[in-house]
Amino acid sequence: MKMKKKIKAAPKALRLRMDETNLSIVKLLRQGRKSFKEIAAELSLSENTVRARVNRLVDQGILEITGLVDPQALSGHRIVIVGVKLQTMDLIHKGEEFSRLRGVVSVSVVTGRYDLILSVFLKEGFGLLEFYTEEVARIKDVQSVETFVVYKAYNLKVPYIL
Repeated sequence: MKMKKKIKAAPKALRLRMDETNLSIVKLLRQGRKSFKEIAAELSLSENTVRARVNRLVDQGILEITGLVDPQALSGHRIVIVGVKLQTMDLIHKGEEFSRLRGVVSVSVVTGRYDLILSVFLKEGFGLLEFYTEEVARIKDVQSVETFVVYKAYNLKVPYIL
């Protein structure tokens, strides 16, 4: 049985510096099917240099290469944004807890009237009711939530996590 390698982010002191070359490579990778050879030619680098830099960025948790979907293009799917007000100031721990809930694409600790902002991916059979009653209900110290249903999004792509 093959075990999936868990990648840990490198300590800040050991992290790669995000220089202009790394940023250029990452920008070109937005076109998900662009090969290392094409990127190398565009940046006047060797293919091995591009491959090595991408591998280091991935190994250090700076870059993740993944397929993304447009939720509006998938029948029965939608994205909601959820503002969460907590009864505790343990924001980091609570953010991590929320990040493990089914449907949660991202969690941000924020300033303002909410403590956390969640992006949540829903589908038929796993809608707001299920998200709140089956997932959020398991987390203690939630004072209140406010849901913002996304009716139309521009440039929004998410990993298919459901």
